[in-house]
Amino acid sequence: MAPKIKVTKEDIIKSGLALVREDGESGLNARAVAQKIGCSTQPIFSNYSLMEDLKKDIIAAAEKLYLDYTHGKMNTAQIPPYKASGLAYIQFAKDETNLFKLLFMRNRRKETESDNKNAVSEFVDIVAKNTNLSREDAYMFHLEMWVYVHGIASMIATSYLEWDEETISKMLTDAYIGLKRRYCDE
Repeated sequence: MAPKIKVTKEDIIKSGLALVREDGESGLNARAVAQKIGCSTQPIFSNYSLMEDLKKDIIAAAEKLYLDYTHGKMNTAQIPPYKASGLAYIQFAKDETNLFKLLFMRNRRKETESDNKNAVSEFVDIVAKNTNLSREDAYMFHLEMWVYVHGIASMIATSYLEWDEETISKMLTDAYIGLKRRYCDE
């Protein structure tokens, strides 16, 4: 009798992530994950009693990929880190469209504002440092900037726009300068 192949939770998450990358969230189910791994659905259901739990782990893995992607751009770019984070967000929407949609274009009604504040804390710190704004004002500044960046990224992810990086960079600079004048010249 041939030995059974051990399927780990990491194998399941990795395969689920690959499925989302290829087909989007709609292609994510136990049968598709098992087929991707090359096993029955038994290991999937042994590790996850609910597909929703697997989806949470896939979202966490996608978030890690996104943060690694963004930090890579922020740490190697010849541009200021805050601008690099916005450009990275938009580029991630282009390079990893289905992961971008999973992370930033899903129903997030059950999430709280405090979840959001924790997620953007690093960027708020950068804004506060660069502008000498209070943390509260820096948070609002970032939210307004993020809405602008997210709009561009969403239009790219849905193939509504196909702008080059130079155009996007100029637009982000213009929006940043406008917000800085609004917040810092009050």
